[in-house]
Amino acid sequence: MKDAVSRALLFLAVLALAGCGGASAPRAEPESGDARLGPVELVERLREGGLVVYLRHAATDRSKEDAGVLDLDDCSTQRNLDERGREQARAIGEAFRALEIPVGEVRTSEYCRTRETAELAFGEAVDEPTLTGFPGEGDPGYEERLAATRGLLRAAPVSGNTVLVAHIKNIEAAAGISIEEGELAVFRPGDEIVHLGDVPASAWPQLADELGR
Repeated sequence: MKDAVSRALLFLAVLALAGCGGASAPRAEPESGDARLGPVELVERLREGGLVVYLRHAATDRSKEDAGVLDLDDCSTQRNLDERGREQARAIGEAFRALEIPVGEVRTSEYCRTRETAELAFGEAVDEPTLTGFPGEGDPGYEERLAATRGLLRAAPVSGNTVLVAHIKNIEAAAGISIEEGELAVFRPGDEIVHLGDVPASAWPQLADELGR
């Protein structure tokens, strides 16, 4: 009984944290018709593996935007993580390890802020050009990129959970949802894109403390 009460209190606390990030675009409902899962339930599902995690890069320094002529190999031409973002990325990785969430392949866009997020959280990542930026609707290549991104969300992991680290425009176009910097969305792969729910960056330390094994 005590454990059940503790889990209920943790669930409410995490929901409160999730509401502290400011207003964002409405989330899409899962295509399966199921209700979205809360952070505690998502952790339990992630521990089982077989899911796709879409992580928006951690918090960035908004005083510097990407240069007009951007060089993906030169971080000085890009908006990068700030110290809060680096702390977020490390905390996510520490929580995944404490919670024994299995991580399989980690793919990232080629921007410095996504690479750094992936490396700080998970140690290493593979560049995925499909995730690098996103063309505007109607631009050449838009439909092809959209299909490729949706393919990544539908693809079953070979092992653990697949982690995709990228940007807001990709996930808005591919799944119709919006997440904050450092927030992750969880998908069940298959023929349809099924959005199970989201976990904000602020929730991970408490989840690790309360549910870590």
